[in-house]
Amino acid sequence: MLFAALALFAAGCGGDDEQSAATPEATEEAPANEFLPEGCENVAKPAPKEVGAIDKPTEKLSRSKTYIATVSTTCGDFEITLDAKRAPVTGGSFKYLADQGFFDGLTFHRIVPNFVIQGGDPNGDGSGGPGYTVVEPPPRNLTYDEGIVAMAKTQSEPAGASGSQFFVVTGSDAATLPPDYALLGKVTKGMDVATKIGGIQSDASGAPAAQVVIKSIRVSEE
Repeated sequence: MLFAALALFAAGCGGDDEQSAATPEATEEAPANEFLPEGCENVAKPAPKEVGAIDKPTEKLSRSKTYIATVSTTCGDFEITLDAKRAPVTGGSFKYLADQGFFDGLTFHRIVPNFVIQGGDPNGDGSGGPGYTVVEPPPRNLTYDEGIVAMAKTQSEPAGASGSQFFVVTGSDAATLPPDYALLGKVTKGMDVATKIGGIQSDASGAPAAQVVIKSIRVSEE
């Protein structure tokens, strides 16, 4: 239900108001994993992260500034240039969460080859979020080309709704999606890292055979 057009996401993308009660251990070692790409750290799946009560943000990105979100993962780093002109509300919420360390220790819990990698869920299974939703209708001419970063939503939520779960387009299969998913920005450095993550084998629901943990997301502005 993340993507109405693709049943692959039917089970794991809603429930922004569900929270759980453990702290992730992103650096915990895991048994050897044949599905882990070269250059990735071998880590165990973190426990769900308790994020507590988070107030809904009012922050918006300034259209006159450039914002770069550096996503540091156990497979390397990539950078997202947030779209401050077309998505100041969505970007403001994302920065607000990143500034609080919300994403630290979370995983890319859903990987679909030639489609997307999805992360940002404190529950680690597609059911969680920050406990609030913002809505910013995406550009009607938006296409989800490789490198585009957008926000996940449930099928029942309006176009442009978002919490904390985001996805990076890693292949052409996402190009057929309707422009219903809030634009965040585009990967402008390190797309090879996102592609590497997107190549990890997964099951029919998109659950990956090897864990990729988000060490941190930090947003700088110019």
